Amino acid sequence: MPDELLERLRRFHDEAFPQYRSQFRTLVDDGQHPGTLFIGCSDSRLVPYLLTGTGPGELFLVRNVGAFVPPYDGSQGYHGTAAAIEFAVLNLEVTRIIVCGHSHCGGIRAMYGDVAPAAMNLARWLDLGREAMLPVAELGPEVLRRTEQRAVVLQLQRLMDYPMVRERVAGGKLTLHGWHYVLEDGEVHVFDVRHGRFIAASEADNAGTGPYQHYEEPPSRDYRW
Repeated sequence: MPDELLERLRRFHDEAFPQYRSQFRTLVDDGQHPGTLFIGCSDSRLVPYLLTGTGPGELFLVRNVGAFVPPYDGSQGYHGTAAAIEFAVLNLEVTRIIVCGHSHCGGIRAMYGDVAPAAMNLARWLDLGREAMLPVAELGPEVLRRTEQRAVVLQLQRLMDYPMVRERVAGGKLTLHGWHYVLEDGEVHVFDVRHGRFIAASEADNAGTGPYQHYEEPPSRDYRW
Protein backbone atom coordinates (compact mmCIF):
# COMPACT_ATOMS: atom_id res chain seq x y z
CA MET A 1 0.00 0.00 0.00
CA PRO A 2 1.50 3.39 -1.00
CA ASP A 3 2.61 5.69 1.77
CA GLU A 4 0.70 8.89 0.93
CA LEU A 5 2.75 11.07 3.24
CA LEU A 6 6.01 9.80 1.79
CA GLU A 7 4.71 10.48 -1.71
CA ARG A 8 3.91 14.06 -0.73
CA LEU A 9 7.43 14.55 0.60
CA ARG A 10 8.85 13.33 -2.68
CA ARG A 11 6.59 15.60 -4.70
CA PHE A 12 7.70 18.57 -2.62
CA HIS A 13 11.36 17.79 -3.27
CA ASP A 14 10.93 17.08 -6.98
CA GLU A 15 8.21 19.56 -7.98
CA ALA A 16 7.73 22.34 -5.42
CA PHE A 17 11.19 22.92 -3.97
CA PRO A 18 13.04 23.75 -7.22
CA GLN A 19 11.14 27.03 -7.62
CA TYR A 20 12.22 28.07 -4.11
CA ARG A 21 15.77 26.70 -4.23
CA SER A 22 17.56 30.03 -4.58
CA GLN A 23 15.33 31.63 -1.94
CA PHE A 24 16.14 28.94 0.60
CA ARG A 25 19.83 29.18 -0.30
CA THR A 26 19.73 32.87 0.58
CA LEU A 27 17.83 32.17 3.80
CA VAL A 28 20.51 29.66 4.77
CA ASP A 29 23.46 31.86 3.83
CA ASP A 30 22.09 35.11 5.26
CA GLY A 31 19.90 33.67 8.00
CA GLN A 32 16.23 34.33 8.64
CA HIS A 33 14.92 37.84 9.17
CA PRO A 34 11.15 37.55 9.57
CA GLY A 35 9.37 40.77 10.36
CA THR A 36 6.38 39.18 12.05
CA LEU A 37 5.77 36.79 14.92
CA PHE A 38 2.48 35.01 14.21
CA ILE A 39 0.88 33.40 17.27
CA GLY A 40 -1.97 31.30 15.96
CA CYS A 41 -4.28 28.51 16.99
CA SER A 42 -3.18 24.98 16.07
CA ASP A 43 -6.45 24.40 14.23
CA SER A 44 -5.78 22.74 10.87
CA ARG A 45 -8.15 25.15 9.11
CA LEU A 46 -5.98 28.14 9.94
CA VAL A 47 -3.18 28.40 7.36
CA PRO A 48 -1.03 31.48 8.16
CA TYR A 49 0.94 31.59 4.90
CA LEU A 50 -2.24 31.25 2.84
CA LEU A 51 -4.00 33.85 4.96
CA THR A 52 -1.27 36.46 4.77
CA GLY A 53 0.11 35.73 1.31
CA THR A 54 3.60 35.27 2.72
CA GLY A 55 6.35 32.82 1.89
CA PRO A 56 9.49 31.26 3.36
CA GLY A 57 11.35 33.51 5.77
CA GLU A 58 8.57 36.03 6.33
CA LEU A 59 6.72 34.67 9.37
CA PHE A 60 8.08 33.31 12.64
CA LEU A 61 5.33 30.93 13.71
CA VAL A 62 4.21 29.62 17.06
CA ARG A 63 0.93 27.74 17.33
CA ASN A 64 -0.99 26.21 20.20
CA VAL A 65 -4.53 25.40 21.27
CA GLY A 66 -6.47 28.68 21.32
CA ALA A 67 -3.54 30.94 20.30
CA PHE A 68 -2.86 31.58 23.97
CA VAL A 69 0.05 33.43 25.54
CA PRO A 70 1.35 32.12 28.88
CA PRO A 71 2.09 34.71 31.57
CA TYR A 72 5.56 36.12 31.98
CA ASP A 73 6.08 34.89 35.53
CA GLY A 74 9.83 34.44 35.66
CA SER A 75 9.44 30.77 36.57
CA GLN A 76 11.63 29.71 33.64
CA GLY A 77 9.36 26.75 33.08
CA TYR A 78 8.85 24.71 29.96
CA HIS A 79 6.82 27.27 28.05
CA GLY A 80 7.41 26.78 24.33
CA THR A 81 5.24 29.75 23.40
CA ALA A 82 6.98 32.05 25.88
CA ALA A 83 10.37 30.94 24.55
CA ALA A 84 9.25 31.69 20.99
CA ILE A 85 8.11 35.19 21.99
CA GLU A 86 11.45 35.90 23.65
CA PHE A 87 13.42 34.58 20.68
CA ALA A 88 11.34 36.51 18.15
CA VAL A 89 11.65 39.79 20.02
CA LEU A 90 15.19 39.57 21.38
CA ASN A 91 17.00 37.58 18.68
CA LEU A 92 15.03 38.18 15.51
CA GLU A 93 13.85 41.67 16.47
CA VAL A 94 10.47 41.30 14.78
CA THR A 95 8.50 44.49 14.29
CA ARG A 96 5.02 42.98 14.56
CA ILE A 97 3.32 40.38 16.72
CA ILE A 98 -0.01 39.01 15.54
CA VAL A 99 -2.32 36.98 17.77
CA CYS A 100 -4.78 35.18 15.52
CA GLY A 101 -7.84 33.38 16.82
CA HIS A 102 -10.65 32.08 14.64
CA SER A 103 -14.30 31.11 14.48
CA HIS A 104 -15.50 27.66 15.58
CA CYS A 105 -12.45 27.25 17.82
CA GLY A 106 -12.49 23.91 19.59
CA GLY A 107 -10.24 25.20 22.35
CA ILE A 108 -12.60 28.05 23.19
CA ARG A 109 -15.57 25.71 23.16
CA ALA A 110 -13.72 23.30 25.44
CA MET A 111 -13.44 26.01 28.10
CA TYR A 112 -17.22 25.89 28.47
CA GLY A 113 -17.37 22.09 28.55
CA ASP A 114 -15.62 19.12 30.01
CA VAL A 115 -12.04 18.14 29.32
CA ALA A 116 -11.10 14.47 29.31
CA PRO A 117 -9.50 13.45 32.64
CA ALA A 118 -6.38 12.26 30.81
CA ALA A 119 -5.89 15.71 29.24
CA MET A 120 -4.22 17.24 32.28
CA ASN A 121 -2.04 19.62 30.28
CA LEU A 122 -4.97 20.76 28.16
CA ALA A 123 -7.11 21.51 31.21
CA ARG A 124 -4.38 23.69 32.69
CA TRP A 125 -3.64 25.34 29.35
CA LEU A 126 -7.26 26.38 28.88
CA ASP A 127 -7.00 28.42 32.08
CA LEU A 128 -5.13 30.97 29.96
CA GLY A 129 -8.38 31.85 28.21
CA ARG A 130 -10.95 31.57 30.97
CA GLU A 131 -10.87 35.28 31.79
CA ALA A 132 -12.47 35.84 28.38
CA MET A 133 -15.45 33.61 29.13
CA LEU A 134 -18.96 35.04 29.43
CA PRO A 135 -21.40 34.21 32.24
CA VAL A 136 -24.07 32.53 30.15
CA ALA A 137 -26.49 29.68 30.62
CA GLU A 138 -26.59 28.65 26.96
CA LEU A 139 -23.67 28.33 24.61
CA GLY A 140 -24.62 29.74 21.22
CA PRO A 141 -22.65 30.93 18.17
CA GLU A 142 -22.64 34.56 19.30
CA VAL A 143 -21.27 33.64 22.74
CA LEU A 144 -18.48 31.62 21.15
CA ARG A 145 -17.63 34.40 18.69
CA ARG A 146 -17.44 37.01 21.42
CA THR A 147 -15.35 34.71 23.62
CA GLU A 148 -12.95 33.99 20.75
CA GLN A 149 -12.44 37.71 20.19
CA ARG A 150 -12.17 38.52 23.87
CA ALA A 151 -9.54 35.78 24.18
CA VAL A 152 -7.45 37.43 21.46
CA VAL A 153 -7.46 40.75 23.32
CA LEU A 154 -6.61 38.95 26.56
CA GLN A 155 -3.48 37.50 24.96
CA LEU A 156 -2.45 40.94 23.66
CA GLN A 157 -2.74 42.28 27.18
CA ARG A 158 -0.67 39.41 28.51
CA LEU A 159 2.03 40.06 25.91
CA MET A 160 2.54 43.48 27.43
CA ASP A 161 3.65 41.78 30.66
CA TYR A 162 6.77 40.57 28.82
CA PRO A 163 9.44 43.21 29.60
CA MET A 164 11.09 42.94 26.17
CA VAL A 165 7.72 43.37 24.45
CA ARG A 166 6.66 46.35 26.54
CA GLU A 167 10.06 48.02 26.08
CA ARG A 168 10.02 47.72 22.30
CA VAL A 169 6.38 48.79 22.05
CA ALA A 170 7.10 51.85 24.18
CA GLY A 171 10.08 52.62 21.95
CA GLY A 172 8.01 52.44 18.77
CA LYS A 173 9.90 49.40 17.49
CA LEU A 174 7.12 46.83 17.85
CA THR A 175 3.38 46.76 17.23
CA LEU A 176 0.81 44.22 18.43
CA HIS A 177 -2.16 43.11 16.35
CA GLY A 178 -5.23 41.06 17.24
CA TRP A 179 -7.01 39.10 14.53
CA HIS A 180 -10.12 36.93 14.46
CA TYR A 181 -10.38 34.82 11.32
CA VAL A 182 -13.91 33.82 10.29
CA LEU A 183 -13.40 30.49 8.58
CA GLU A 184 -16.66 30.36 6.66
CA ASP A 185 -16.25 33.89 5.24
CA GLY A 186 -12.53 33.85 4.53
CA GLU A 187 -12.21 37.23 6.24
CA VAL A 188 -10.07 38.42 9.10
CA HIS A 189 -11.54 40.86 11.58
CA VAL A 190 -8.86 43.09 13.06
CA PHE A 191 -8.97 44.62 16.53
CA ASP A 192 -9.05 48.42 16.51
CA VAL A 193 -8.37 49.83 19.95
CA ARG A 194 -9.72 53.22 18.94
CA HIS A 195 -13.19 51.75 18.59
CA GLY A 196 -12.74 48.91 21.08
CA ARG A 197 -13.99 46.31 18.62
CA PHE A 198 -13.08 44.01 15.77
CA ILE A 199 -13.57 45.35 12.25
CA ALA A 200 -13.67 43.30 9.06
CA ALA A 201 -10.47 43.72 7.06
CA SER A 202 -12.56 44.72 4.04
CA GLU A 203 -13.79 47.75 6.01
CA ALA A 204 -10.71 48.54 8.12
CA ASP A 205 -8.16 51.25 7.34
CA ASN A 206 -5.22 49.24 8.69
CA ALA A 207 -4.25 45.66 9.57
CA GLY A 208 -5.32 46.13 13.14
CA THR A 209 -4.38 49.07 15.28
CA GLY A 210 -2.26 47.15 17.73
CA PRO A 211 -3.59 48.24 21.09
CA TYR A 212 -0.19 49.45 22.11
CA GLN A 213 1.56 51.24 19.29
CA HIS A 214 -0.17 54.45 20.32
CA TYR A 215 -0.79 53.68 23.98
CA GLU A 216 1.81 52.75 26.56
CA GLU A 217 -0.79 51.16 28.84
CA PRO A 218 -2.97 48.28 27.59
CA PRO A 219 -6.75 48.61 27.48
CA SER A 220 -8.55 47.69 30.67
CA ARG A 221 -9.21 44.01 31.13
CA ASP A 222 -12.77 45.04 31.90
CA TYR A 223 -13.75 44.92 28.25
CA ARG A 224 -17.46 44.26 27.67
CA TRP A 225 -17.96 43.82 23.93
